[in-house]
Amino acid sequence: MSNWDVEKIRRDFPVLSQKVNGNPLVYLDNAASSQVPNIVIERGSEYLKNEHSNIHRGVHYLSQKATTAYEGAREKVKRFINAKDVKECIFVRGCTEGINLVAYGYGRKFIGEGDEIIISAMEHHANIVPWQMLAEEKDCILRVIPMNQRGELIIDEYEAMLNERTKFVSIVHISNALGTLNPVKQMIESAHKFGVPVLVDAAQSVPHSIIDVQDLDCDFLTFSGHKMFAPTGSGVLYGKQELLETMNPFMGGGDMIRTVTFEKTTYAGLPSKFEAGTPAIASNIGLGAAIDYLNSIDRQSAIAYEHELVEYATEKLSAIEGVRIIGTAREKASVVSFTIENVHPHDIGTILDQQGIAVRAGHHCAQPVMQFFQVPATARASFAFYNTREEVDVLADAVQKVIEVFA
Repeated sequence: MSNWDVEKIRRDFPVLSQKVNGNPLVYLDNAASSQVPNIVIERGSEYLKNEHSNIHRGVHYLSQKATTAYEGAREKVKRFINAKDVKECIFVRGCTEGINLVAYGYGRKFIGEGDEIIISAMEHHANIVPWQMLAEEKDCILRVIPMNQRGELIIDEYEAMLNERTKFVSIVHISNALGTLNPVKQMIESAHKFGVPVLVDAAQSVPHSIIDVQDLDCDFLTFSGHKMFAPTGSGVLYGKQELLETMNPFMGGGDMIRTVTFEKTTYAGLPSKFEAGTPAIASNIGLGAAIDYLNSIDRQSAIAYEHELVEYATEKLSAIEGVRIIGTAREKASVVSFTIENVHPHDIGTILDQQGIAVRAGHHCAQPVMQFFQVPATARASFAFYNTREEVDVLADAVQKVIEVFA
């Protein structure tokens, strides 16, 4: 095993010390929301106790303190993902808003009748529905990269799809339902040969890999704070400055304007143009604290440790008769989805919860993935660097008990 002091890390996350239904909590629902370390809780509390105020235009002390903290978090985001300029980092409520912002602000302006948008067969609904809405409005065509039975995209098919009619590619980096790690850098390079911009849904990859937007050369990338140890309501859309400047605002209101008259409104520059109204100030300051936390640990060791956990969980669950692993890609991260023969995943989730184990049961906002594998739903165990091998053993024993209950 990698040299990772998991017990030391676990002490940073107070929620992990509690009991559920008389059993120690085994939290394996990190792909839905990760837990929050003390540093983030304390930073949010500090803001609410001593700095709470609206940001930007205020000249008074509290407003200036809140503004400094908020914009300081944006600067941390810039460094964390290696954006060229802080103006390229837009605060959003999460990945869903980030994708919708691009579909609206870029798509409605630059994609027209007969044009083609490419997504993949393993997308979260948040990276399907906005493009379907755009396709219906603009009479453009939504094309879908197929995948194989392992849950890997068929890249040759993607390469063949790209043509002069392709106007946008939006692709998930790590599948939330399968754990598949897609070769997005290669896919971006292929799209750019046709002059096609690419958005990366990095909701699952930002917590479990090191992201460098300049190295990827992605045009847009979006992620949610609550999957990377920050509060809900925080998130980021990164976009290349030259593209963001050409886009229409997503929402109108305060803070995104330069001048307003009844005849005409002119818009603020980046990033304000895309941040109408009062934002989630405490949550995004918390996101900055989560980045501080991630920067304080050895991320390469954390990633290697998580990879070992996923391999161990896959091995343990695969050895149980009646268990089927859904998604066996060669390149995977953080997620093990599975079914048990003749047991509905909701029943699996309920029985595991009785033993203190938190997993997600359902279609994981990826119904086309479930249809492809011909299952109504899966149970999904998803890992973070604070999980342990012992917790995997507890999960495997509990799955065996589920089978005995339904035998």
